[in-house]
Amino acid sequence: MTPQPEKAVVYTHGHHESVLRSHRWRTAANSTAYLLGELRPGLSVLDVGCGPGTITADLAALVAPGRVTAVDAAPGILDDARRAAAERGLDTVDFAVADVHALDFPDASFDVVHAHQVLQHVGEPVAALREMRRVCRPGGVVAARDSDYRAMTWFPAVPGLEAWLGLYERVARASGGEPDAGRHLLAWAREAGFTDVTPTAATWCFATPEERAWWSGLWADRTTESSYARRAVDGGHATPEELRRIADAWREWGRREDGWFAVLHGEILCRR
Repeated sequence: MTPQPEKAVVYTHGHHESVLRSHRWRTAANSTAYLLGELRPGLSVLDVGCGPGTITADLAALVAPGRVTAVDAAPGILDDARRAAAERGLDTVDFAVADVHALDFPDASFDVVHAHQVLQHVGEPVAALREMRRVCRPGGVVAARDSDYRAMTWFPAVPGLEAWLGLYERVARASGGEPDAGRHLLAWAREAGFTDVTPTAATWCFATPEERAWWSGLWADRTTESSYARRAVDGGHATPEELRRIADAWREWGRREDGWFAVLHGEILCRR
């Protein structure tokens, strides 16, 4: 087991409803397509930072009767993940509180180790990848996918969204994370000791009326109501009035019939 990192880090978003609204939308199809070709029945999977468990449940269905172990640093969110598995009648999922920097599993415990939108929030991403590598069996794969905030792009150029991006990056870095993690994944994997790495990229795109309403609404609410909002104010990065203006910009963008937003993700598939 590796030692705890010295770099202090907190989860920027927290678990406000506006955050979970986004997390519960995620599936294996829309968030782990780069990994699906590696999965087959009977494999064992460690899902790091499982959150509310929607991706976990999909992975469990794909590898059953193999077992999936879902871990998260936040004990409360594991209750959501348990419900997600129970609602689908999945009895091959185990749950535990864990820190990716110090996983409480023996060496070579899993065929697949997966982390979605995790490494951008950890104090020592290279150390985390080394730990993921440690618990992966020879011949197995370590898979990670993270967004890259600075590479996100949108239309039209609604005043206020550039302010949102700059603010988010300041708050995330003050929390100890790297919001542009997507572009760093390949370098981090090589530094962690992987020599056989397949790097890819993928996007989410929000452009239909329903998608715009959903995406803009959750970010407007997150900007004023979530732990991220409290950290922005408490850390001196923004005033409540500035947050309200950014939330209004999100709502304005969501009303635009020509609104389009793309989220770029970096991905790595590392063979052990």
